[in-house]
Amino acid sequence: MSERVLVIGAGIGGLCTALALGPTGREVLILERDPPPPTGDADHAFTDWNRRGVGHLRHSHAFLARLRGIIWRQHPQLHADLLAAGCRELTFEAGLSDLLRRRYRPEPIDAELAIITSRRTTLELVIRRYVERLPNVTIRSEAFVSRLITEPGPPLRVTGLELQGGEILKGDLVVDAGGRLSSAMEQLEAEGAPIHEEAEPAGILYFTRHYRLRPGCAEPPRGKAPATGDLGYLKFGVFPGDNGCFSITLCAPEIELALRTAIVDPSVFDAVCRQMPGMAPWIDPERSEAVSKVFGMGDLVSRWRDVTADGQPAVLGFFPLGDSLVRTNPLYGRGCSFAAVSAYLLKDALEAGTDPGQRLVAYSAAITTELRPYYLSMRTQDRAAARRARQMLTPSYRPGLRSRVIRSFLEDGVAVAIRSDPALLRAAMRGFHMLEHPSAWLRRPRNLMQVLRYWARGKTRNAEAYPPKAGPDREPLMRAIGVAPDADIERLKAA
Repeated sequence: MSERVLVIGAGIGGLCTALALGPTGREVLILERDPPPPTGDADHAFTDWNRRGVGHLRHSHAFLARLRGIIWRQHPQLHADLLAAGCRELTFEAGLSDLLRRRYRPEPIDAELAIITSRRTTLELVIRRYVERLPNVTIRSEAFVSRLITEPGPPLRVTGLELQGGEILKGDLVVDAGGRLSSAMEQLEAEGAPIHEEAEPAGILYFTRHYRLRPGCAEPPRGKAPATGDLGYLKFGVFPGDNGCFSITLCAPEIELALRTAIVDPSVFDAVCRQMPGMAPWIDPERSEAVSKVFGMGDLVSRWRDVTADGQPAVLGFFPLGDSLVRTNPLYGRGCSFAAVSAYLLKDALEAGTDPGQRLVAYSAAITTELRPYYLSMRTQDRAAARRARQMLTPSYRPGLRSRVIRSFLEDGVAVAIRSDPALLRAAMRGFHMLEHPSAWLRRPRNLMQVLRYWARGKTRNAEAYPPKAGPDREPLMRAIGVAPDADIERLKAA
């Protein structure tokens, strides 16, 4: 295939585009605005790599099973490179509680339900070095794309790129993997391309700090107290990383202004972690030490864009993917997987034919089929979380009967069932890992009946399946970290 593909951005989306299209024989030129990674190992990349175009570079990351499977099947040497660099694979079996382990019987699918976890800089460094070795792929660093080169339509056609400084590059295809900072879609809309967009705030802010285990120390043993949790007013999680490193992410609702303002202070961040029984052992000074400041990330907007209109292409020769096409709440860890899946869907659309319009229509249809269910599920959960956060700041709120029943079904039925039955957990994890529709497992009559059976058993008979409380209530935590618990309540009343 003699087509020349110009790719905007050498983040995960751009690198996955090279992984997908490189083996097809196309010439792939990736244009990256930021400097190349420093020479040296993963620690040098973490401390020294300047990536202004990736605001979430030093936040917690994991590759879900869908993406891990793509790498393992399509690029086994890359999979080996990631493990050799210290990246971790967290298997389905390793994550089982004592209760689940007693009832566990291995299934072939279990080998596919593995997560690759690491510092984002390590993941990107290893993938980039692998991509740079592909024979028909080139990465140009510090090449800032200022605009698309277009020809009038309809539909509008993209024929190349102009770099800062005036250099013009021509290509048969342009892939926009420039992430949320890319302005390519805005340019096309300004030039008349009928691009549909829907967007809404995710309702949370992210805060991440990195730590390293001290020499000779191991990660805390898995106990009953969870190292991840959702307290309504705060979400938290520990992410094991590479080479003895790990990160902790705290997610505060936008409405919790006082809390999220305080968390950026490293001493407050650690004080919050010490209030969580499952996280406190991780940051025990005898076990680990902090190796970074607190990194914050806001402006988290869920966004879905469609580059077709009424089944017709809105633009020709242009294919967005990653955050420039679909932007998700990082809480669900699907951003990298969305980008990788999109890159391979693009490959399929290109391989199916040469007509530029049909290619885009096929690509857009595949994106909708493969990714839309997860996007809608995420949006529904984000809306529910925002409502819950506001309710916690409304002392007079009392849930209605319907709300109480739904919450009981989820907490005393679904959650208890998947903490009790390895088969149900396995089924639920297939949706979580993007191996099937996110709610397909619960629609199966047998699974639903099992969930209802656990729900009907009641809390006493299911007592062993309930973990200890993940953390304190809102007011005790706020007082423990020196934040006035009523400040945001009074602010809402005044509003």
